[in-house]
Amino acid sequence: MRDPSAFSVQTGLPDSLRPQAAALYWQAFGGKLGLVLGPEPRALRFLQRVMRLDHVVAAIGPDARLLGIAGFKTPHGSFAAGKASDLTAIYGLFGGFWRRLVLGWLSDDVDNDRFLLDGLCVQAEARSRGLGAALLAAIADEARARGYSEVRLDVIDCNWRAVALYKRQGFTVTRHQNIGLLRHIFGFSSATTMVQRLE
Repeated sequence: MRDPSAFSVQTGLPDSLRPQAAALYWQAFGGKLGLVLGPEPRALRFLQRVMRLDHVVAAIGPDARLLGIAGFKTPHGSFAAGKASDLTAIYGLFGGFWRRLVLGWLSDDVDNDRFLLDGLCVQAEARSRGLGAALLAAIADEARARGYSEVRLDVIDCNWRAVALYKRQGFTVTRHQNIGLLRHIFGFSSATTMVQRLE
C-alpha cells in the first residue's frame, strides 16, 4: 500500500472485494463473535456468503485495496447478518440453530425511525488518517438520501476508541444496556446506544 491517507469513499462494493471485506469485518469483530461464528475459516465463509454489498459504504485506497467499511441495516436487510438458512449451510442444522438463537438475543432489531449503522471497521495500518470520519459522513449522507433525520449505532462498553470517534462526529449517548449472561459468550458486559441528529 503506497499512501493510506489517500482514499475514496463509495456506496456499495464490487464482488471482487468481498473476501477483503469479510477479513476486515472479522479482524474488527472476531473478538466478540469468535465463540459464535468461529472457527475463523467458517466465519469467513459465512461472512462472504451473507454480506450484502449494497448495504455498505467503503473506503478504497489508491491501489484498489479495501481500507475501511461501514455497514448499515434497513428494513430490506443488513450488511452482515444473513438468514437462518445461511447459518445452517455453514454450521449444520444444530450449529445453525443455536447460533441463530444467540445472535438473535444480541441484536435483531430494525429501527424504522433512525438509520442503523451496522459495524464500522478500518484497517489497523490506516487508522488515524480520517477514514472513520469519512465513512461516518458517508453513512450520514446515505441516511439523508433515504429520508432519515438520525443515525443510530450500538458500541460495546470496552471500545473507548470508537466511542471517542463517534462523539467527535456528533453522536450522543442515549442508552446503556447490559447483556446479562451473554457477556460470557461475547466478552463484553454492556452496549451503549448513540444517536447523531442530521441537519
